[in-house]
Amino acid sequence: MTTTSEQLSEIIAVYNEAWNAHDVERIGRCTRPTWCLRTTPRTNEPKAMMRSTTSLASSSRGPTSPLRPGVVQEWTARATHEKPLSRGDIVAEPSGARIEWKGIDVIPFEDGRIKRKDVYSDSVAILRQAGLL
Repeated sequence: MTTTSEQLSEIIAVYNEAWNAHDVERIGRCTRPTWCLRTTPRTNEPKAMMRSTTSLASSSRGPTSPLRPGVVQEWTARATHEKPLSRGDIVAEPSGARIEWKGIDVIPFEDGRIKRKDVYSDSVAILRQAGLL
């Protein structure tokens, strides 16, 4: 099944809205049953992925750029440091500070649904703003 640029844009818009709302059911409707998010421990269970990727708070996504057969999107995330953030043995307790970082998602599609999401983000910016660097 071929997915058009317009269809990709529509699916990604729904997916990003669901992601920002932490709506696991809508995320599941946009993704293939075997999809994976490549920034977290290997899991295909959407609730576990949301828990591990919302350790700070919420984020916002930027514009998308359709690319057959997938999407590459550049984004800026903004969050409030409301929960402990750890990297290895180092833990930054909640500071209430606003944190901002940039990233890119590479999202291949298969049969009109998200197959995988590879996330490349500026982790150093997060660590610096949380006081871990």
